Amino acid sequence: MPQRKIAGLPVKSAVCPGAAGALGFRRHIFGFSEWRHFCRRRGSRMGKGRDIVVGNGKKYAALLLVLGCVVFGLGSLIVRSVPVGPYAIAFWRLLISVFVFWFLARFFGQKFPKNRKTVCYALTAGVFLAFDLALWHESIHAVGPGISTLLNSLQIFFLSAIGVFFFGERLGRLQAASLMSAVAGVAMIAGAEFGYNGNAVWGFVSGLVSGLMLALSMVFVRKTHEVEPVALFPSMMILSLGGAVSLLVPALLMDGGALYPTTWKDAGLVLVYGVVMQCFAWAMVAYAIPLLSLSLTGLLLLSEPVAALVIDYFVLGKPIEGVQWAGVALTLSAIYLGSLEQQSEP
Repeated sequence: MPQRKIAGLPVKSAVCPGAAGALGFRRHIFGFSEWRHFCRRRGSRMGKGRDIVVGNGKKYAALLLVLGCVVFGLGSLIVRSVPVGPYAIAFWRLLISVFVFWFLARFFGQKFPKNRKTVCYALTAGVFLAFDLALWHESIHAVGPGISTLLNSLQIFFLSAIGVFFFGERLGRLQAASLMSAVAGVAMIAGAEFGYNGNAVWGFVSGLVSGLMLALSMVFVRKTHEVEPVALFPSMMILSLGGAVSLLVPALLMDGGALYPTTWKDAGLVLVYGVVMQCFAWAMVAYAIPLLSLSLTGLLLLSEPVAALVIDYFVLGKPIEGVQWAGVALTLSAIYLGSLEQQSEP
């Protein structure tokens, strides 16, 4: 049975929000389809260069995937607590990751692409990722980490729309049903939020648009790998560089009064946000995904918005009503069902 794709992307890779959260699931993780395919062909190698030993890693893959997603969710606490603007902290996160991914690429001996078209596509993917992060941060401040991360996770449906309108693809029955369920779930969440939160409109708009930005970033990541195979760390370094450069002017204009951390504690938290959330958590998820089945991967990746919602409710004290929890459950189910489309459609 051939693998179904959305906008030229295997559906599994589309499920990861950002990075998703990574890529996210947040936030913000990319190239998973290529990573899965590469691992299956080369066994323990991560691109050209030194080996990364997998060994019996499959035994711990599920735990690593959940841990990585939870760490992504914890990143929203840093965004919420550090007095650095949404665009500025996205800039620092990407700039820090440029140096980390450069070091990892050199350490593992991975080669950088030489084709100018490849580099341009990767830089473009980084631009979309940058605004995905910045708008996700805006949404965090407006409606909280939980709802903002859930909205960002809807990027799988934006990928579906891109596939339909620009690649001539057709929605399967399961995917159409999951899309309608997601719309209903978001409406249930929004209804109560609009009743008491004056920032709800901007929070929902920025959260949804961040999902669109993440979907577009994934499309250009795919185009990058269509031109020539690119190892993960070099591609992520170029992507992060493009994102950081694109955010420099918006950060100066939008966050001029909160452009950088002013205490050592805040500087340390921003450093953690760039190194741990953008690089370390991403590495755990990237390591685990090729070792797990598609259905289990899609299910476990939902741990990021769940973790963000738990943090929002229990740690930050955000009021979430019963109908909103029901909407959350419906939306998470819709995202999961949408991720299984390739298994149900020939």
